[in-house]
Amino acid sequence: MDNQLYDLFSQVAQEVSVRVYPDITTSRSLGYAYVNFNSPMDAARALEMLNYTPFNEKPIRIMYSNRDPSAHRSGAANIFINNHDKEINNKALHDTFSAFGNILSCKVATDPSGQSKGYGFVQYEQEEAAEIAINKLNGMLLNEKLVFVGPFLRKQERDNSVNKSVFSNVFIKNLSETTTKENLEEILANMKR
Repeated sequence: MDNQLYDLFSQVAQEVSVRVYPDITTSRSLGYAYVNFNSPMDAARALEMLNYTPFNEKPIRIMYSNRDPSAHRSGAANIFINNHDKEINNKALHDTFSAFGNILSCKVATDPSGQSKGYGFVQYEQEEAAEIAINKLNGMLLNEKLVFVGPFLRKQERDNSVNKSVFSNVFIKNLSETTTKENLEEILANMKR
């Protein structure tokens, strides 16, 4: 695979080094690689020309390598997009959201067969861009589907969310057939006292 990636990226720049990272026990690829260029201009050109190019039946995602672990953990400038049309792929999602700022990473979640699950993620370089995208696109129609666009929350944050256990409605059953709306409103009003 190193040679295939080398061939692909050497179309963009003369001098490239490629390192595919394997699983230590199986020696199979972990699904990512680092490509080093001699100049930032070559890296920018590779990102522009080759991002989302099909490679081994999957679109590759290219982003600048940031070795600062705090940038990955912070979750800042990350957004979650839900209920988008399943025809929207990585490139279409990137194209839609790039209008609001520089995108570091963009991904549509897919099942094992490569079909969209109808949700995705975008990480911007700047938090302000994420906020603008949320404000402009949340609740809008994209490809005739009403989408949710909001801040990305890790599973642990979602599980610990205060809003998770806050409800503003109740279901009442076993009421008499003769109960009217007015009767129920009176009972509930008395409960407030």
